[in-house]
Amino acid sequence: MAELLTQPTSEDPRAFIEAVEHPRRRADALTLLGLMESVTGEPPVMWESSMIGFGEYRYTYPSGHKNNSLAVGFSPRASALALYGLLAAPSSDELLESLGKHRRGVGCLYITSLASVDLEVLEELVRRGAAFLVTENFT
Repeated sequence: MAELLTQPTSEDPRAFIEAVEHPRRRADALTLLGLMESVTGEPPVMWESSMIGFGEYRYTYPSGHKNNSLAVGFSPRASALALYGLLAAPSSDELLESLGKHRRGVGCLYITSLASVDLEVLEELVRRGAAFLVTENFT
């Protein structure tokens, strides 16, 4: 079986954020870095070339092959902040109603600016997503 491309790296997440060109996206990424580290108690780790993750979980494919992935995290993309793992907990849908301006992807939450969302609700989404993925562990 081919090796999964999304793997943790030794790159420095803070250096990656400091290199983000868009000033608002860079500032929002620094805020998310502190928020997610505080909520999860996990250090930030670069995954691939553009994702910053906090904690890991193990999952199993129907074939029986197992892999690890970041529990929660984000990527400061050009058009929006992509947030990972926040939609995993069954109780996340109820919080999205009071989050503020966002878009849902298949497994991601997209936010254009942290100024357009309620940070307390975002913290709770991070808390629930991390707790669900690490506790459930998908094994």
